[in-house]
Amino acid sequence: MIRFMMDFEKPLIELEVKLEELKRLPTKNKPEIVREIRFLEEQIDRIRKSIYTDLSVSEKIQIARHPNRPRTLDYVNSIFSDFIELHGDRLYGEDLALVGGPAFFGNERVMVLGHQKGKNTKENVARNFGMPHPKGFRKALRLMNLAEKFHLPLFCFIDTPGAYPGIEAEEHGQAVAIANNLMRMSNLKVPIIAVNIGEGGSGGALAIGVGDRIFMFENSYYSVITPEGCASILWHDETRAPEAAEALKLTAQDLLEFKIIDGVVEEPLGGAHRDFKLVASNLVKVLTENLTELKKIPIKKLLDDRYKKLRKIGVYTEK
Repeated sequence: MIRFMMDFEKPLIELEVKLEELKRLPTKNKPEIVREIRFLEEQIDRIRKSIYTDLSVSEKIQIARHPNRPRTLDYVNSIFSDFIELHGDRLYGEDLALVGGPAFFGNERVMVLGHQKGKNTKENVARNFGMPHPKGFRKALRLMNLAEKFHLPLFCFIDTPGAYPGIEAEEHGQAVAIANNLMRMSNLKVPIIAVNIGEGGSGGALAIGVGDRIFMFENSYYSVITPEGCASILWHDETRAPEAAEALKLTAQDLLEFKIIDGVVEEPLGGAHRDFKLVASNLVKVLTENLTELKKIPIKKLLDDRYKKLRKIGVYTEK
């Protein structure tokens, strides 16, 4: 089996591949193979804990960008039922980088939105690597309005390097499309829960990221710019991206400390791609608990609380 391997996990992957090879061998009347399998399993467990319990910021970013990391539709198809994907912005066209539509969360009718990356080169090209054009954000706005019209709680899944920065996107009103979404989400009369499942890049993430509750996966990041972009601008040297990543304070743990997000969704050691069922189960618990709480809040108070939450972001006290 061919695996994608990050540099820092090379010793672990090599042992895992060797373990898989051993497990394919017949073990009947061969106790030496059984002993070797047990030894490798113990080694793998020890190395896994050693590698993943003390990750640097740049290593967490690598996990957030892992090509096998579950995407929005993986979660939608796993934890929702009767999902109907809706297409187009009713103005210009369809954008495969952003998906959404009505679904059921348990017995609750909801609206789901999310960035969608591909799982191989062909899919990523089709979905523009999860970077929406203005038509994608206008589609999201259309679905937000439908959510309010039919009183559907809104779930948003964030996973994008950022809004597409090309000339065509700017000509078609990229900044305006993002601004309209921010304005609309701030006063949308339904509960909104936003979850960053991977990358949270700048305005592309914010355009579906205004919520009553905002969560981040343990190995996701949220930033006004990528570390590579930051290093390129500040020092004209992209190789200093790890240094920029540390300075940007973009991890889930940083944003929880700053009270920009409301909680962190735990991932298995090594990232969500290593145990999708576990991380999906953790996500269901978070969504269920918070949706139950938000539904009890009168709409007027919900909007007031959302306004206060937004106004507190960026507030600081001079010493």
